[in-house]
Amino acid sequence: MHLTPEAIPILQDNYIWLLRQGANAIVVDPGQYQPVADYLQQQQLTLRAVLVTHQHPDHIGGLAELSAVWPDADVFVPAASTTDHQLAGRQVEDGDLLDIAGWQGTVTVLGVPGHTLNHLAYLVDCASPVLFCGDTLFSAGCGRIFEGTAAQMLQSLQRLATLPESTQVCCAHEYTLANLRFAVEVEPDNQALVEYQRHATALRAAGVPTLPSNIGLERAVNPFLRCHEPLLQQRWSQPDTLSLFSFLRQWKNRF
Repeated sequence: MHLTPEAIPILQDNYIWLLRQGANAIVVDPGQYQPVADYLQQQQLTLRAVLVTHQHPDHIGGLAELSAVWPDADVFVPAASTTDHQLAGRQVEDGDLLDIAGWQGTVTVLGVPGHTLNHLAYLVDCASPVLFCGDTLFSAGCGRIFEGTAAQMLQSLQRLATLPESTQVCCAHEYTLANLRFAVEVEPDNQALVEYQRHATALRAAGVPTLPSNIGLERAVNPFLRCHEPLLQQRWSQPDTLSLFSFLRQWKNRF
């Protein structure tokens, strides 16, 4: 079975993701209530589950109202870190398999600390698996490190990079063009990167999302997934993968 993620744009650059099987829907990181409610009504879908990757306001702003209006929908949330209050819902952690009413197939929870200590990703098993990665992996980029360490974020990204190449990557923000401007500075001779920048620019000019991406593409163009490459380490005078990753993340923070 092939599943096609659907992006609901909100705020300045967020995407709420929706995945459907028949008339059943899963929603990921509902930063606002009304856009989700309108979409579900227009498409005549039943909300079966809400998946939360982390507790930043732009990812959970609509959660309480969705839960009130669809009380039968399962809500899956990370356990609170020391800086958060605990969200209402079923706490899940790395390795959990989600049992969602009306949903066929496996949804696996992946612990991906770095952006926050309790950040989760969700992997939906289908012909081309679907990864909801929140603010951990972006197309041609990665999230800022707010609570974790560079080593934690690198390990999380390396884990995601081992997923099948066909895995659809559903990031929570439309940061692709800004990330590509940085990536081309890091690796200007990467022809796949140059071609992707041209393609992504055309998509955005037409008002079309650049997402979902896929793991195969990200391995080829994302500098934060390429820190193991000896030529990149040499180019930026970094002795190993973690050193290059830390260097690039700090550079991107200022870029």
